[in-house]
Amino acid sequence: MFNPVLIAGCIIILVSFAVRSSFGLFQIPIAQEFNWLREDFSFAIAIQNLFWGIGQPMFSALAEKYGDRKVIIAGAACYVIGLVLSSFAITPGQHQLLEMLVGFGIAGTGFGVILAVVGRAASDKHRSLALGIATAAGSAGQIVGPPVAQMLLNQMPWQSVFIAFSGFIIVSLAALFFMRAPLPAKASHQDEKMGAVLKKALKDPSFAFIFIGFFSCGYQLAFLTAHVPAFIAEMCSAVAPGSIIQSLGITSTSTLGAVAIALIGVSNIGGTVTAGWLGNKYSRKYLLAGIYLLRTIVAAAFILNPITPETVVLFSIAMGALWLATVPLTSGLVAQIYGLRYMGTLYGLVFFSHQLGGFLGVWLGGMMYDLYGSYTVVWWVGVGFGLLSAIIHLPVEEKPWADRKPSVAVA
Repeated sequence: MFNPVLIAGCIIILVSFAVRSSFGLFQIPIAQEFNWLREDFSFAIAIQNLFWGIGQPMFSALAEKYGDRKVIIAGAACYVIGLVLSSFAITPGQHQLLEMLVGFGIAGTGFGVILAVVGRAASDKHRSLALGIATAAGSAGQIVGPPVAQMLLNQMPWQSVFIAFSGFIIVSLAALFFMRAPLPAKASHQDEKMGAVLKKALKDPSFAFIFIGFFSCGYQLAFLTAHVPAFIAEMCSAVAPGSIIQSLGITSTSTLGAVAIALIGVSNIGGTVTAGWLGNKYSRKYLLAGIYLLRTIVAAAFILNPITPETVVLFSIAMGALWLATVPLTSGLVAQIYGLRYMGTLYGLVFFSHQLGGFLGVWLGGMMYDLYGSYTVVWWVGVGFGLLSAIIHLPVEEKPWADRKPSVAVA
């Protein structure tokens, strides 16, 4: 089960997500240094999410053609160059331009490429669980990244933290020595070419339902990652002297904001692995619908109640259990319906929807904050998207293409 490919993939995803999940902590320092509006750096993070989505199917297709390790190295190079150059950026436009490179870097070292490798290396029996474990590695990165970033920001300028992060990405590439997964099956003259498969998938209503459903996941996750540290720092009541939270060393709401992201990551490890395990036993579409419904309830309950350190902790634990639990189920559903041959590319297309949602969530968060001085409107939009995703997964046809009757199969 825990083969070298899975372990290597987990290491690369962990480091990639440790860096990626920390960008929200730079909102306030960068805005204060340059006297920017909140939207300026938010839009840079939004572009990062968008280009992560654009790059995902591109890097996945290149990996299927030229090899996983070459593409992961290319992605890491984009990541490092983007981070290093960002440390010298002094205008919103420069940051926004460079976040395109960072987005491509996340795409090349993230879920689309790594999950396809892990999926090929795992047996049919353990594939969903393996995908869950690899996804949980992203949560482990989320546990490590924000507290480390906050610790470094307490000791050095944000520019130096970007340089340090680029070093972490380079070191993670050592794991590639252990990433020797089976190559994608070579297409025979009987197999359909990628273009034909993509055309069929795009005409399949189930693919459209999965594509639309993943949008809200990206909206909610990117909005929370980018804006919740600032939201908590500004909206949460003070940490009470002598409270349990203060006894844990959390003395300010800014520190609580970083800890909240880490708590989401801690909770999500169990949630994601559990989702992967359940995906081996039960209908993935119904599991996805249930997760999105629970997310909707948790987000609505949080915003309807006073924001206190205690409710922040409870929200982080509850949302964390549902955070990336959609990823192994969505990627597993794509593999189940459309097969493994072009899983990376097809999942990459679905993931593009996720990142479109991420772009909208991060950008709207900054724009609405500048307009209204509050995140309330954007928060409720996310609640609505979550409910839509819960509903739209219900009509998905889970039966594999190969098993569908000719009258039902997509032409």
